[in-house]
Amino acid sequence: MLSANQKRWGVDQWAAYLSQRELPCMPRSRARLLELEDTQRDTLAARDLADIAAADPFLCLRLLRAAEAHRVQRLGHETTTPLAAVMQLGTDTFHTLLLNSPETDETQPGLVDCEARAHLASLLALRWAGARADVSPDEIAMAALLSEIGELLLWSFAPDLPRNALAALHAGHSPRSVQAQVDTCGFRFKDLSLKCALIWHLPPLLTQLIHGIDNSRANLSRLCVDTARHLLTEGAASPALPSDIAEARQLIPGASLDWLIEQLPDLDPTQRAEIASQAAERQACQTPSALS
Repeated sequence: MLSANQKRWGVDQWAAYLSQRELPCMPRSRARLLELEDTQRDTLAARDLADIAAADPFLCLRLLRAAEAHRVQRLGHETTTPLAAVMQLGTDTFHTLLLNSPETDETQPGLVDCEARAHLASLLALRWAGARADVSPDEIAMAALLSEIGELLLWSFAPDLPRNALAALHAGHSPRSVQAQVDTCGFRFKDLSLKCALIWHLPPLLTQLIHGIDNSRANLSRLCVDTARHLLTEGAASPALPSDIAEARQLIPGASLDWLIEQLPDLDPTQRAEIASQAAERQACQTPSALS
């Protein structure tokens, strides 16, 4: 339950409060680490550990914060990927950090849904960024994974806020999820993510990618987050998906509409064909200036 004082908090107060909480991890991350250590102890590589972190936004953030603190002490390069974080800290520190982390409550449906969106966004980012020969698809994937961290923190430590926003959306009081957040909480959850990123002194590159504007890499990160939300919240019939795919085609001119849609999970051929047809219509309506 929120206190009377917390009900009056804005994004700055919530960011200050949440940034001081101990970050948990998903239970599957600990289970996966123990499984790997049991089956391939002598051959366990940094890449294996980075893959665990890349599938868990809480753990990824916890690892990144620890690696950045370590980097500052040693004046190394900024840490912008899960693999770089593991290399910065070392496998023993990763092991200790993960096993000493509290675990999230996977009985909390809102948290599970939000985490699933973040995970899907990161997977899309890896595939789509790879198709445009990005200099580091892992950076875009990491930003996509962390873009929902503000909402994830709220589900973990102040679930009444995102629950109220969902209720307003489902009741029709607010037309879109972002508007529901502003109407019920007074701020966008993405703004909370960005405020926390500043408090934690995350690398400016990651903060820019999470912000999701200003350049094609940041736009792609934002698009992956939006696409994951539309697909997992509304399903294949989401009216926003064709526009997402049309925008992805602009950002990744070397990829076909069909290939872009193939990267979306759990769609049957009929659904893929319908999204492709509508995305092609969206493309045809775009002006030359929008395509430049």
